[in-house]
Amino acid sequence: MLKRRFSPLHLLFLSINGTIGSAWLFAPLYAAKLAGPAVIWAWIFCGLATCLIALTFAELSSMIPVAGGTTRFSQLSHGVVTGYIISWISWLSCVTMAPIEVQAVLQYASTYFPSLIYQVGSTPELTHWGLLWAVVLMLGLSFVNFNSFKGLIRWNFVLFWFKVLVILATIGLIIHTRFVPSNFNGMHVFMLTGDWHGVLAAIATGGIAFAFTGFKHGVELAGETKNTQWAIPLAILGSVVICLLLYLGLQIAFIGSLLPASFSQGWAHLSFSGDAGPFVGIAAGLGLIWLVKFLYVDAAVSPLGAGLIYTTSTARLIYAMSHNGYLPKIFTKVNKESLPIAAIALNFVVGMFLFLPLPGWQIMVSFLVSAVVISYAMGPISLMALRKSLPNRHRPFKLWFAHPCCLLAFYFCNLISYWTGWDTLWRLAIAVLIGLVILLVAVVRGRTPRQQIGMRALIWLVPYLAGLVVIGYLGNFGGENIIPFGYDFLVIGIFTVVIFYLALLTRRPHIDEQEIVAMEQAE
Repeated sequence: MLKRRFSPLHLLFLSINGTIGSAWLFAPLYAAKLAGPAVIWAWIFCGLATCLIALTFAELSSMIPVAGGTTRFSQLSHGVVTGYIISWISWLSCVTMAPIEVQAVLQYASTYFPSLIYQVGSTPELTHWGLLWAVVLMLGLSFVNFNSFKGLIRWNFVLFWFKVLVILATIGLIIHTRFVPSNFNGMHVFMLTGDWHGVLAAIATGGIAFAFTGFKHGVELAGETKNTQWAIPLAILGSVVICLLLYLGLQIAFIGSLLPASFSQGWAHLSFSGDAGPFVGIAAGLGLIWLVKFLYVDAAVSPLGAGLIYTTSTARLIYAMSHNGYLPKIFTKVNKESLPIAAIALNFVVGMFLFLPLPGWQIMVSFLVSAVVISYAMGPISLMALRKSLPNRHRPFKLWFAHPCCLLAFYFCNLISYWTGWDTLWRLAIAVLIGLVILLVAVVRGRTPRQQIGMRALIWLVPYLAGLVVIGYLGNFGGENIIPFGYDFLVIGIFTVVIFYLALLTRRPHIDEQEIVAMEQAE
C-alpha cells in the first residue's frame, strides 16, 4: 500500500524537477532551426495551452487523489476499455522519458568521449559503449527509486536548486556578455507574414511541447500527497508557469547570443562550433569557461534529475494499471519502503529496448509528444464527463468556464498531436495495436474486470484514434499534403467538436460513490 507523504512543496519541486530535463539543453537550438526568432511565440503559445490542459487535471486530481490518475480517471468516466487504452498510451509516453534523458546525457558527454555516439545521417546514435553506459545510468535511476523515499526527496531538493541556479546563471551571463537585438528582426510583423508552419513544427518536434510534459507528475503522484486541495493545483499549474518563464529566458539568451553569420544561410542551416551541446558551444565561444564546466555538470544533472522523477511517476502508472486488472497483480508489489519495485523493474527493461527503434534525442521526443498529448486529451473529456456523472462530488479545486475550456484544451491536444507529423503517428498507431493485443489477453485470462467494461465508449475512441492517423496522413506535416496548411486547422476543429460530444454521450451515466471509495482505499 502506498503512503501519503509528499507535502505541497515536495510535489511542486518534483514537478519542476521532472519538467526541467534535457529540453532546455536542446530545444532552443532545434526549435530555432525550425522557426527562427519567431520561436518565442511558439513557447508562449505552448505554455498557455499547457496551462489550460493542466487546469483540467488539477480539478480531477484534487477531486480524486489517487496514484496513476491518468489511468483511473479515464476508467471511471468511460469504463475499462477506455481506461486501458488511455493508460497504455500514457505509459508509452512516460516510459520513453528516462531513455530520452539518458540519451541526452550521453549525447552531451560525447563531446569529450566521442566513442559514445556515432552519426547516422544527421541522427546521433549510441555505440556499443554508449549502450553500456545507458544500462548503467538506467540502473542508477531505478536503484534510487528502489532504495529510499527519503533519498529520493533529498536528491530531488538538491537537484532542483542546482538546475534552477545554473539556468538563471546561464541566462544572465550570456545576455550580459553578448546580446544582438537585430537577431530578433521581423518578430513584430511575424503575426501577419511569418512561417507559421515552422513555428507549429517547432512546438511538436523541436522539443517545446516535450519541455512541459513534467506537469503530470502531480497527477500520477496524487495518491501519495498530503493536503491535496493545495498541493495538486500548486504543483500542476505552478510547474508550467515557472518553467515557461525559465524557457523563455533561455530562448531569448540563445538567439541574442548568436553571431549573424551563423544563420546567414537561413535558420534551418544554423550551425556554430559546439552545437552538439548548444549552450556549451555558446558559452565556450564567449569565453565563459567556468560556465562551460557548470553546463557540462548540468548536462548530466538536469536530464538525470528528470529521469529520476519519471522513473518514480511511471512506476505509479504501472501500479495503477495492475490495480485496475490490466496487468498481472505482481506489479502492485511494494517493498518495505512502500515503493512499487516490480513496476520500476518493468519500466527499466522496456526503457532499454526503446534505444533500438527510436535512436536520437529528437526522434524519441517526437514519439513521446504524440503519445503524451493523447493522454492529455483524456483530461478535458473526463472532467466534463465526471461533472455530469458525479455532479455532487466535492471538488476542492473547480475550473471556471469548464465547458469551453475543456473543448479548447481538447482542440490544442489534437493540434499538437497532428503537428508531430505522419511519420510519428503511424508508429504510435502500431504501438496502440500492440496494447490492444495485451488487453485481449487480459480479458481472456480474466484479469480485467468485466463489469462496467464500457464497450460503447469505442464509439468515440476508435474514430478518435483512427481519425488522428488519417488526418496526419492527409495533412502537410510529413503527410500527402491533401489537406493544405490553414485548412487543417478547420478540419481538426470540426473533428474535435464531433469527437468531444461523442465522448460525452458515451460516458458512464452513473457512478457509484463506493467505487471511488474502494479506489482510494486501495492506495
